[in-house]
Amino acid sequence: MNETLGRLMSRLAGQPGPGHEGESLACRHLEAAGFTILDRNWRCRSGEVDIIAKDGEAVVFVEVKQRHGASHGEAVEGVTFGKRRRVIRAARLWAAAKGLTETYVRFDVVAIDDDANGRPQVRHDRGAFCADAR
Repeated sequence: MNETLGRLMSRLAGQPGPGHEGESLACRHLEAAGFTILDRNWRCRSGEVDIIAKDGEAVVFVEVKQRHGASHGEAVEGVTFGKRRRVIRAARLWAAAKGLTETYVRFDVVAIDDDANGRPQVRHDRGAFCADAR
């Protein structure tokens, strides 16, 4: 069974996907920084938002990337222009569904890379990109 089909079967069976560990670590990091988690893995036709949190008055849409090795670059490099665009579309739909049209929003990235000893190192970039996908 190929990797994509395996992930789909896991998702259909209600099992956590491959990013679950990193997202749980990111949630713990955000909560320790004073964030309140509002939602996780919110999906729609336009895309997915890994974590939606509240930081003061801001609603924060968080993309989480985890890499266990450096062969494909650092985790933060995995948040491509296309990925940012999909997160923004999904975030707009989430906010509209919640009636949050006048709320300040922010897009953060939590990147998790393993150090030389295999321990995860968390990097949190607040305001990593804008709603115009830059």
